[in-house]
Amino acid sequence: MLQTETYQMKEVCEEVGLTYETLKYYCNEGLVPNHTRDKNNYRIFDRNDINWIKGLTKLRECGMSIKEMKKYMKLCYEGESSIQERKAMLENTRKNLEEEITRINESLQYIEEKQVYYDQVLAGEIELTSSLLKME
Repeated sequence: MLQTETYQMKEVCEEVGLTYETLKYYCNEGLVPNHTRDKNNYRIFDRNDINWIKGLTKLRECGMSIKEMKKYMKLCYEGESSIQERKAMLENTRKNLEEEITRINESLQYIEEKQVYYDQVLAGEIELTSSLLKME
């Protein structure tokens, strides 16, 4: 019988970049359903579990909620018949990310414009104006 290499929680946490508490939470929430336990009742994982957990971390980083991640996992279990619905979930997540990128870019532009303005004030090129202070 071919034996699969197994990993303990700490090893998985180090590889995927999660805290022990977060991985434990994911397991308790049923997001890592295929892990097993050893004779001492410690969670153990295989390479497939680790790959799944890496995917979960990316979905979470994309802003997907735990509830959405559970739905996504349920759809994965349904196999090929759910691919269109999974694609729709990912498309919605992509659109949300694009909106966030736009918001961040607009914020960066505002900061850059303020920095240029303050540099010009400090260089004596223009006078300071304020929406807060009454300037005479």
